[in-house]
Amino acid sequence: MFPKLRTALLAAALVFTSCVALAEPITLEEAIAKALEAAPLLKANEAEIAAARAGRVQAGVRPNPSVMVEAENFVGTGPYNVLGQAEITGMYSQPIERGGKRDARIGLAERGIGVAEAARKVTRLDIAAAVERSFIDVMIADAVVKITTYRLETEQGIEREALRRVRGYKDPLFVETRAAARVAQAQIDVDQAEAKARATRNVLASFWSGIGEDLEVAGDFLPYRPVEQKLAPADLALAEAQTARASAAVRVEQTKRVQDYTVSGGARFLRGTNDVALVAGVTIPLGRFDKNQGNIERAQAERLQAELTAEANRLERLRRLASLRADADAARTRADAIMAEVYPRTVKTLAQVREGYNRGGFNFRDVQDAADAILAVQEQWLAAMTQYRDLQTEIDRLTGRFDATADKGINP
Repeated sequence: MFPKLRTALLAAALVFTSCVALAEPITLEEAIAKALEAAPLLKANEAEIAAARAGRVQAGVRPNPSVMVEAENFVGTGPYNVLGQAEITGMYSQPIERGGKRDARIGLAERGIGVAEAARKVTRLDIAAAVERSFIDVMIADAVVKITTYRLETEQGIEREALRRVRGYKDPLFVETRAAARVAQAQIDVDQAEAKARATRNVLASFWSGIGEDLEVAGDFLPYRPVEQKLAPADLALAEAQTARASAAVRVEQTKRVQDYTVSGGARFLRGTNDVALVAGVTIPLGRFDKNQGNIERAQAERLQAELTAEANRLERLRRLASLRADADAARTRADAIMAEVYPRTVKTLAQVREGYNRGGFNFRDVQDAADAILAVQEQWLAAMTQYRDLQTEIDRLTGRFDATADKGINP
């Protein structure tokens, strides 16, 4: 080999080795933290909170005053020629809010901030749940790759045994063809499993705009976790914040029953005598017809709706959590039993059938059936684990398992 070429290959090998060494597997908690840091939806939540805080500032602003200039007898006939007998009045008017309107507005705005902040925490949990599901999808895809690779190796071994028997005229020619077809199908399954594994990595990495092919996950494959019968604090906090906002809205409508005053004061210039006189006034609306009763009742009904809806959702989540726990335990027990009790026996059965096949005690159909039995057990195990994944991720979302991880994501 040429010296320059050999040097280049060695350098490339060193670079590749360094890259592999630097690529550390990512844990589920780390993946959630990275996704939260990059999530556009959380940035939208921050904008919503900023808008609510701006609303709080605006809610505390008092009504603007007004200035009025009025001229009487400005122009006319006879002695009322231009400015001859004019009376010019300048007035400063200030509305006076009564009934606690300003405080009620501020209270409603602050409750709006509380809702926005609580919604941000719920959004974090939703993102964490999506990342967890994608993370587990990667683990399941890796397991499928191992299973299909094992099947391919098994089919290749069976094909070699079948080929020896066909070449020794102990089995018909179609056995070789059938064995080759099974190897080809197993290779297709491996290719599909590897493509699926790459796709799941790309999906997981997309949560933080990463590169899927460089991604490796770390952690136990769906470890068993006891479920506590409690709901996520973030969901409860959001329901409480929404109810508090509805109560504040009732208070705002109630304050509107009280009529506001407008006080005025100013000066009047009398052109005819060149005198100046002070003027003052107050405007008092008569609340004879509009007492805002309809809006008050509407706000009270909306508050009741918020309270009842929050309680109904809480009870529904508790019922769902209890059901999920039972189903998750059943799925995990089934998966563990399949792997501990059934799978070893099917593997042993295949080994015994292959040994007998090589001695001529069984035919190729028996080998096929034994190999297919392993495949069926593997598929049952994967189905059980996939069901457990679906159930456990929903449980984690309902119980707020990643509340702490989410709080480490973005804290403005």
